[in-house]
Amino acid sequence: MTSTRDDAVAEFRRRVADGGVSDPADLDAIWAALPTVAVDEILGDWRGGELPSGHPMDGQLEKVRWHGKWFRDRYDVAPMVCRDDDGNLFSDKEIGKGEASLWPVEFRGEVTASMVYDGQPVIDHFKRVDDDTLMGIMNGKGSLVRDRHFYFYLQRDSGSRDGAVG
Repeated sequence: MTSTRDDAVAEFRRRVADGGVSDPADLDAIWAALPTVAVDEILGDWRGGELPSGHPMDGQLEKVRWHGKWFRDRYDVAPMVCRDDDGNLFSDKEIGKGEASLWPVEFRGEVTASMVYDGQPVIDHFKRVDDDTLMGIMNGKGSLVRDRHFYFYLQRDSGSRDGAVG
């Protein structure tokens, strides 16, 4: 389906805009064509979205008012930045079972920046779509991702700190 980086980026953007359910094999093909990313390149605040694939988690992030992730430094990572009833952003440590850290981790034969959760056996791996967009795959031993990966994306969010708490 997608063999070059340019094809993968175009297909990624089409799927984000469409919002429909994608076959995981198609998302894996996009992932395979994207370049890896270093931990230092992804520091900052990010707004997130799902790439639906029929995974049991599809739609669940919206229900908890997930906004995205904060990568302040490699050991100061908020994986579940959500909105409270007043619209303020906060790190929901209960849902995330703590916070996380960033590490270069090998996944599918490539080393790429990955977020390791502190309180659960889950790792989010990232690849670059462009300077302000990442594709993510949630992987691990946890029951949510043991048998099937969950796909998502992040976009740099320069305004996410407005009204932020914690």
